[in-house]
Amino acid sequence: MVQPRGGIGAGSVSIGPRLWRWPCFNWPAPLALARPGRLVYATAFEMDDQEHFAQMRMKDRLPRLGGLWLAALPAAALAALAPAGAQQQLAGAQQTMSQRQAAALQLPDMTVYGQVDPNVRKATAIVNGDIITDTDVDHRLALVLIANGGKISDQEREVLRLQVLRNLIDEKLQIQEAAQHEVTVPEPEVDQAYARVAQNFRQTRDAFEQFLRDNGSSPSSIKQQIRGELAWSRLLRRRVEPFINVGDDEVQAVIRKMEESKGKDEYRVGEIFLSATPETLPQVMADAGRIVAQVRQGASFVAYARQFSEASTAALGGDLGWVRAEQLSPALQGIVSALPRGSVSDPVPVPGGVNIIAVVDKRQMMMADPSNAILSLKQLTKALPAGVSEADARKMAADMQARTRNMGGCGKADEVAKALGAEVVSNDQLRMGDLPPQLQQILGQMPVGAATPAFGSPQDGLRVLVLCGRDDPPASAGMPSFDQVYGQMNDARVNSAARRYLRDLRRDAVIDYR
Repeated sequence: MVQPRGGIGAGSVSIGPRLWRWPCFNWPAPLALARPGRLVYATAFEMDDQEHFAQMRMKDRLPRLGGLWLAALPAAALAALAPAGAQQQLAGAQQTMSQRQAAALQLPDMTVYGQVDPNVRKATAIVNGDIITDTDVDHRLALVLIANGGKISDQEREVLRLQVLRNLIDEKLQIQEAAQHEVTVPEPEVDQAYARVAQNFRQTRDAFEQFLRDNGSSPSSIKQQIRGELAWSRLLRRRVEPFINVGDDEVQAVIRKMEESKGKDEYRVGEIFLSATPETLPQVMADAGRIVAQVRQGASFVAYARQFSEASTAALGGDLGWVRAEQLSPALQGIVSALPRGSVSDPVPVPGGVNIIAVVDKRQMMMADPSNAILSLKQLTKALPAGVSEADARKMAADMQARTRNMGGCGKADEVAKALGAEVVSNDQLRMGDLPPQLQQILGQMPVGAATPAFGSPQDGLRVLVLCGRDDPPASAGMPSFDQVYGQMNDARVNSAARRYLRDLRRDAVIDYR
């Protein structure tokens, strides 16, 4: 059974939710496997059964020290126990014996062409008999560093390493549980998901593999994570979801509350959940604080959610979808309402762990969402001469703005552009929310036919947007359907059951930390 988590420090691992869970205790390292699957904790070197029984027969004739039979100690340990004079004699005898043994092997002179990498096969943890190596941890840690652009201090890197180890342990437990219930993931599906990841990076499969290797990771690391997510998802669908019930009356009650809440704020929320017990809560809060600090410095919230969150939304990058404040835990309601769009909360203690909340967007329920308005725009672009000074660029911008301000709408855009020596590009299907926030604010207040102030840079030139039309979404567009509400309630309950399921797997696991 796994022991309770301890704090981060020498010989310990502690992190919140899927943040790489599981502490590391200063247990004696198992130095030998007497039989497959059975760990022997001793100060003895490895021996086979024949040697073991031979020594057991001789033990009555062997000296003892502190309860240890000296025959079970390495030669170096015996030398340390002998008096100084005896140590010299013992050392000479050992050297002579070693020379005779080497001669008996008849080893020729040789040249070593390969390189020794002690990390490749070194076990970091053994989870119910399955090994997690240092290389596994390094490759998965590299994925986190890629998501953060490598901008992580050495101290933060060590903390993340512990978190990654904990997550790998959970991943092993999930894959093992899926295999026990004959839940398999065909390799073609893993390959397809991997190809989609490469496409998200806008790279070919071969280029993406090289990119991973250049950054200290490997394709197998991502594929193993994909395999774990798919296996766990299928296991939940088979063993958890069939026992989750959401009644039609419950869904209708939620819909009625939504209708009564017309005009109230609704939030597009992302979450990272880290499990904790009362004993580990302070440490998990500290770990969550480090994640928040990294995200606020520019790290990807989605990447951290995928790697560290224990919630079922981890595979979606933590996306909870559109929710009202009252649908969230009481501890989160006031926080979500107060957060501005695009911001991340401080770590928040909740029942069972710690939450980090990101408010991606806001809107009013049952009201037209301005960010969903479809715009028809014309863009006038004028290149700036090479080496132009800031003063000259400002003069050119003022002239361009003066000519476009009163040009009478999009009908004369081509004529004005020709006079300015500018190019014209049209777009009739541009969503307001896809524009930069500054332009959203300007265009949201502009009447049709008006033009924005000139903007740009020496490299991109001067630009002006002319608003040719705007189609606002209907007020009912924000109302979720019955199926959407049902799905959200079902997912929330599955998520809660999945956390309890994983908690039980941890509790019953046999985990050896090296």
